[in-house]
Amino acid sequence: MTRAAYYLGERTFAVREADPVPPGHGEVRIDVAYTGICGTDLHILHGSMDHRVRTPAVIGHEMSGRIAALGSGAGDLRIGDPVTVMPLDWCGRCPACRAGHTHICHRLNFVGIDSTGSMQRSWTVPARIVVPLPAGLPLQHAALIEPTAVAVHDVRRSRLTAGEHAVVIGAGPVGLLIGKVAQATGAAVTVVEIDPHRRSVAERLGLAAVDPAAGDLAALVLETTDGAGADVVFEVSGSAAGVRTATELLAVRGRLVVVAIHPATREVDLHRVFWRELEMIGVRVYQREDYVEAARLVDERLVPAEVLISRVVPLAEVAEAFHALEAGGDVKVLLDCGGDA
Repeated sequence: MTRAAYYLGERTFAVREADPVPPGHGEVRIDVAYTGICGTDLHILHGSMDHRVRTPAVIGHEMSGRIAALGSGAGDLRIGDPVTVMPLDWCGRCPACRAGHTHICHRLNFVGIDSTGSMQRSWTVPARIVVPLPAGLPLQHAALIEPTAVAVHDVRRSRLTAGEHAVVIGAGPVGLLIGKVAQATGAAVTVVEIDPHRRSVAERLGLAAVDPAAGDLAALVLETTDGAGADVVFEVSGSAAGVRTATELLAVRGRLVVVAIHPATREVDLHRVFWRELEMIGVRVYQREDYVEAARLVDERLVPAEVLISRVVPLAEVAEAFHALEAGGDVKVLLDCGGDA
């Protein structure tokens, strides 16, 4: 028997015993060590994604663990290998897949939302979505590879280069990770955040953090860029004010990267887009190379996971873990699923 946390409906979880699913052809079973709780999981908790999540459901997709069993045709993976999972299962037949953009497949199965996820002790998944981990990388830290891969993809899509100036609007977990990945490219980074606790975390990570209410933000960015403006702005706040601010801060031919999932249509200053020849770039999830690079950044501590992980909670206390994250004050909460014993 194994233990799993089931989402039963709005604000309701139950921890139950279940039989492990044996791996079939092309599958592996993973002993899950840690699973992170992200913003999407909070949306699920609030019932906002019940149109996609079939209850009772095991959710979760930010994880680390070790291979426990192999089905036939599992490739080069071996029992005991430390791994994570890139939770995207694509169809391979739609126009996006045929064009090589499998990560935005028209019929994408986001594993852990649309199908069974990692908030359990034992998890069976297709071998093709398993990503081996560097030897010696702590499994607690490896649970941050998935959100780091989001940041890697966002920065890669932005075409940010060393010597450029990037502004990150919003210092939640993804915003902080974008800041560190952007910094690793050699760019100068300014994080904009209204919450003082999040600003303090950004500063602990070695990022310059400013309060947009404390003064003229546009003037500050102009001052730090010799009057040019930011080369790239990452909008991670999901707010109308964030979108307005982004276009105000960009230099001529600057790039606005829309990271946040905006719940409503936003006004965009298209005259500014025209006048300065700005670009707007959409970003969604990640590709395999983003995952590999994210693993390297976490392994080499260019992304310091120990600063971002603020709480580790036993799987049996999943409801309390969600409530703690909801209450604020935590950056990243992990569930200890038992596979790192």
